[in-house]
Amino acid sequence: MKPLNADLHCHSTCSDGLLAPAEVVRRAAANGVELLALTDHDEISGLAEARVAAGECGLRFVDGVEISISWGDDQTVHIVGLGIDPADPVLVQGLAQVRSGRDARALRMAAELAKVGIHGAYEGALRHVSNPALVSRSHFARYIVEQGHARDMKEVFDYWLAKGKPGYVEHAWATLAEAVGWIVGAGGTAVIAHPARYRLTPAERRELFAAFRDLGGEGIEVLSGTQNAAEVREYAGIAREFGFLASRGSDFHGPGESWVDLGRLPDLPQDLTPVWTRLVS
Repeated sequence: MKPLNADLHCHSTCSDGLLAPAEVVRRAAANGVELLALTDHDEISGLAEARVAAGECGLRFVDGVEISISWGDDQTVHIVGLGIDPADPVLVQGLAQVRSGRDARALRMAAELAKVGIHGAYEGALRHVSNPALVSRSHFARYIVEQGHARDMKEVFDYWLAKGKPGYVEHAWATLAEAVGWIVGAGGTAVIAHPARYRLTPAERRELFAAFRDLGGEGIEVLSGTQNAAEVREYAGIAREFGFLASRGSDFHGPGESWVDLGRLPDLPQDLTPVWTRLVS
């Protein structure tokens, strides 16, 4: 049987993507995606538009979100929620709480960047924002590239916006328990996003996975647009060891900016249980 082309992690202009929700859906359909989840950062306002577009394209759609959490020593980890009820009041309130500190953080980031000669970063970032409540590092990165201070987004993060760099500002996001609780309480399945991206020791990673599982988390992104073949093998092994469902998501943000286009990931290892067995009948 041909594997399902599922893409369960992507972004729109409602957070830090370049395409409107309906445009994301149409691009996914054109790329042969059969099951799509829109997972904007701490935001669910694009789901209704995406769901309508998916119906018009004949594409199966899953309501999703990506929640920012603080873990350990100021490590930001992302938890994807799939199959959520976007009207769940506890989830809605929790996401509003997470979003509330973003603007203050953005102003602090701009002040730090000005100290190293990158001026007007807050106003510049806002030019790339469709949702003023969600000013993110990606919006700053686009401005910095636009101004010629870096060749691409990766270089911006490497030199200015990653932890320990001049434009990085600490921020307290949700806790792991809160994020998993909101997702599960809204009828969804919690998934650890792009696990290879986190700067954790092997012991710290195992601590995260165990805590996530104990709190009711069920899935891990074995396939992500930023994970190489060796990392896919590593997290396939983690899925087997911890009994996690395996997810597949491009983490698409926009044409020319993402590592992998929508629906263009390899297939999951055949012995893993895909997370979409929980999402579609």
